[in-house]
Amino acid sequence: MFRRTLVSALSIALCASTALAQDLAQAQSEYFTAGQDLLAERVAAQPNTNQAMNVILFVADGMGVGTNYGIRVFQGQEMGLLGEEHNLPYDLYPNSAIIKTYNINAQTPDSAPTAGAMNTGVKQVFNTINMADTVIHEDCSTEAPLTLFSELASDAGKSVGVVSTARITHATGAAVYAKTANRNWESEAPEGCVDIATQLVDQMEAGVIDVAFGGGARAFAPEGTEIEVGTGNRTDGVNLIDRANEIGAQVVYNSEQLASADMSAPVLGLFTNSDMNYEHDRPEGEPSLADMTTAAIEALQGNEEGFYLMVEAGRVDHANHGGNAHRAFTDGVAFAEAVAAAQEMVDLENTLIIVTADHEHVINFNGYCGRGTPITGVCMDIASGQVEHSGEPVTAADGKPYTVVTYANGAGSVLVEQTDGTYSGSRPDLTQEEAMDPDYLQQALLPMGSETHSGVDVALWATGPWAHLFGGTMDQEMIFHVMNHAVFGAAE
Repeated sequence: MFRRTLVSALSIALCASTALAQDLAQAQSEYFTAGQDLLAERVAAQPNTNQAMNVILFVADGMGVGTNYGIRVFQGQEMGLLGEEHNLPYDLYPNSAIIKTYNINAQTPDSAPTAGAMNTGVKQVFNTINMADTVIHEDCSTEAPLTLFSELASDAGKSVGVVSTARITHATGAAVYAKTANRNWESEAPEGCVDIATQLVDQMEAGVIDVAFGGGARAFAPEGTEIEVGTGNRTDGVNLIDRANEIGAQVVYNSEQLASADMSAPVLGLFTNSDMNYEHDRPEGEPSLADMTTAAIEALQGNEEGFYLMVEAGRVDHANHGGNAHRAFTDGVAFAEAVAAAQEMVDLENTLIIVTADHEHVINFNGYCGRGTPITGVCMDIASGQVEHSGEPVTAADGKPYTVVTYANGAGSVLVEQTDGTYSGSRPDLTQEEAMDPDYLQQALLPMGSETHSGVDVALWATGPWAHLFGGTMDQEMIFHVMNHAVFGAAE
């Protein structure tokens, strides 16, 4: 009775608010009516407190709030819009939070411990994966392994998968299954330590990992051994591809083999020798992130007990490191397409979808640019009396145009090393054509071979069971706690 009375009261209040709004001068504005529609939707929304059968954790490596903004505008402009008005699929999720990303001993985080925090519920030490805070980096005698969400899911009878456009042994993807004192021990480790590729096959043999798709085939074959996509680099002579086959797993190397794989058995997809190609450069026969995501879901959905899947867009991070906004944004669009494909395949009544990032980069968006300025191009001036930009570049105090996107540091630095070891330089007089070239490196200030991560917060969007537990500003390890509650706590 109380609930019906409350709903009726809310309905009356909303109707009164709507009636009042119709009397305002701005009531016919499309912005105003869109706001009223969203308000009605939010007032009517009820939290989903079902037990989650499935969890999909999407992580765009290096996609903080700024990078996500660039991806949103870039895709909108690709669609023929001005760009700023566009929404990515997860922008429309009803629940969101701001996520702190620092590591135990680092203000500016690393992908390994940030992904580890999501998978264990505790902060971790820089450059380590899924180890307690007593671990010393590069000293496996100090290793103190933590329990993973994937292991909890597997123990409960669920299937588990991991998908990445980076090497499947790279930091973020590895956090689903590996535990190590050094994230760089991908194919070899000191005596007494276990490398990450070996741990992946170990976890497949143990029944924890059912599907693993990504790049990095070289870590699974002996040095000099020819494999379908390259050459192995293991120095211990162990052939993990043979071992995977021996335990009943299928190893696939391209889109055709992936499509024909028997998904009732474990599948290891190794589609490139190192990282997979950027979406801008992806050749025929190499699956997209959406292709791998849909294949993984199809495989995991065969388990009536449900599944846990983590999907990483690993190369958004790499493009930002390279100072190349075009490839960062095109890989971000591919990530958004993977999210859209996944949400069409599952029932959001029993599937929790979380979209977030492990950290941000030192990417900057300059002003004051008019609407529709190409997000990877030169900043165009705001026009008076019209929506779209004026077509005239905005100039800095040096009289030269500048791009919307710059980086605080990186390979595109305007400071160039001189013969005497000092640095000096000035900005070039940039054209729109030059800036819009996919290979263009955005201007940066500090000269560095690789642009750095940033310690600023990232965003999180969520939908499905218990997604409403996300809100406000939270530490990154809360992602584990919400997933754990949605799957296990809700059943108590």
